[in-house]
Amino acid sequence: QVSLAESGGGLVQAGGSLRLSCAASGGTISNYAMGWFRRAPGKEREFVAAITWSSGRTKYTDSVKGRFTISRDNAKNLVYLQMTSLKPEDAAVYHCAARRVPWSSATESDYDYWGQGTQVTVSS
Repeated sequence: QVSLAESGGGLVQAGGSLRLSCAASGGTISNYAMGWFRRAPGKEREFVAAITWSSGRTKYTDSVKGRFTISRDNAKNLVYLQMTSLKPEDAAVYHCAARRVPWSSATESDYDYWGQGTQVTVSS
């Protein structure tokens, strides 16, 4: 059973940057696709970014393209989300998720393991 724990959230001014980390334990995620999702207050959880097991392919929701970068270090069982040029509308609880197949997905129900989330607040 894989457990995921996010960190790196916090309060940042609009235009600033944060790097979120997702640490996996209880098993290796090297053969899993990984994703980041977020839930803003009063909204449904939405897809942000995903990466294949080998980091060969990434995908992003349109609103973060060019500003966010997903990456992973399989040797360390870590996944990252580098966020730049943050906007107030990026504020949300960010969750990482693992999918027990190598290819990524933007569909929430395709993921098998979830972290508790880390809060990102962006002040205007």
